[in-house]
Amino acid sequence: MKILVTGGAGFIASFFIKLCLKVDKNIKILNIDKLGYASDLQRLKEVSNNKNYFFKKINICNLKKIEEVIGQFKPDVLVNFAAESHVDNSINKPSEFINSNIYGTFNLLSSIIKVRSKLLFVHISTDEVYGSTKKGGFKESDRYNPSSPYSASKASSDMLVNAWNKTFGLKTLIINSTNNYGPYQFPEKLIPVIICNALKGKSIPIYGDGKYVRDWIHVQDNVECIFELIQKKKQNEQFNIGAQQKKNNLWIVNTICDLLEKLDGRSYKHLIKHVKDRLGHDRRYSVNTDKVRKSIGWSNRISIKDGLESTVKWYYNNQEWWRRFGAQK
Repeated sequence: MKILVTGGAGFIASFFIKLCLKVDKNIKILNIDKLGYASDLQRLKEVSNNKNYFFKKINICNLKKIEEVIGQFKPDVLVNFAAESHVDNSINKPSEFINSNIYGTFNLLSSIIKVRSKLLFVHISTDEVYGSTKKGGFKESDRYNPSSPYSASKASSDMLVNAWNKTFGLKTLIINSTNNYGPYQFPEKLIPVIICNALKGKSIPIYGDGKYVRDWIHVQDNVECIFELIQKKKQNEQFNIGAQQKKNNLWIVNTICDLLEKLDGRSYKHLIKHVKDRLGHDRRYSVNTDKVRKSIGWSNRISIKDGLESTVKWYYNNQEWWRRFGAQK
């Protein structure tokens, strides 16, 4: 099997690539990435010399280049991880999200139909497209209700994928994953910001009252589920992926501070600072994952407790990696 991965130098995609090459020695992977600010080829250092791994610096907004690379590589599967994903940035610079997440996806879809229409297009989306809910969890058939420019751009790209499936008969698979965390996550998302700011002695910013709830899934669990869906040839469907481990931000920050204190004996909770809330901040994300669990018998293996502990230890022991970027406010 030949898999073309977009945004492969990113956090989640890099784990997916390493998993594929580890599980199946016959898989060939072509990673294309524009190498934006959150991309880093160091995430793929361990597979960089693998004879079945290839990399090209390409922006999915470059239609000509996308057509060329699909035509040359002739993938059986294209997995689209490439996206701008930081909500704060989408509020400040929404045009970048429209370009990458909507026009970039459109370019991929158009190129596939023109060059290699029989491949499977796997589109990696987010649970944020459904919006917030006070109780229960959204099913794949529920109405989209995005709140931020980021989630709106992802909702739009999901609709494009569905349209190409229905109009052009393109084989598609849409994945709506919950909040990922783990090693090598760029220090702008909540968990690495907490860890990195704490270790630098900087304030740990928490929006509003800190009681915003998310379902946290370890990145390894997420990519294993995505790969299994591909292996079992699921297509023309949509799947929510989550760990059913809902925690609010205060629980996350306090747990991380406790874990750091166990590592070096220092106290960190005095660094926690509540800041002005984000515009349009969704209160609670929750998706129903019954479909994927029943369809392929999948279940997440890593508990939030074990996952956070291993993640905190990784950032503590690999400070040379994240200090190159600096923690974000």
